[in-house]
Amino acid sequence: MARTPVVTRDLVPEQLREAFDHETANSGGVVASGPGSVMINSPEMRRRANHLVNYLRQESSLPKKIQELAMLVTARSMDCRFIWNAHAARGRQEGLSDELVDALRDNRPLPSLSADESAVVGYGNEFFKTHKVSQTTFQAALDQFGPQGLTELTTLMGYYALLAFNANAFEIDLPQERTEPLLPV
Repeated sequence: MARTPVVTRDLVPEQLREAFDHETANSGGVVASGPGSVMINSPEMRRRANHLVNYLRQESSLPKKIQELAMLVTARSMDCRFIWNAHAARGRQEGLSDELVDALRDNRPLPSLSADESAVVGYGNEFFKTHKVSQTTFQAALDQFGPQGLTELTTLMGYYALLAFNANAFEIDLPQERTEPLLPV
């Protein structure tokens, strides 16, 4: 169980109920799981964050496979079981090899990667480890994705780090039905 109760409309201050109603319209008036169940504690913040993630997920110049890889690199770097669970199977569906997903999960040496996969993994791992990116690593990612794509990649990883921070700090539960092994942390 998460560290805070599920937020219901009556728990939200009056001035935030419009944002709450907007954010819960498709879920029956509650958000019971996932990082959104934490972020709904601040309904207007969640509404604004969703504008960003909707752009990143639906309109980004990055292919879905690269988006999913970026989420997995972030989940692994942040030891976030929830995000890992939500995206490992999707990554496989979008074309990431089982060997790559499994090696990322288990912190094992990675299989041979395509240039775009290598750029994402190198960029994310270097940033999450050192909080910076060397010129060589930056250039490799820039060569793969261009300025717009690299900006979107960076922001996508940052957004998923934000979600991981919420998921881990509030200890949100994993769904009962999982198709992927637990991320070892």
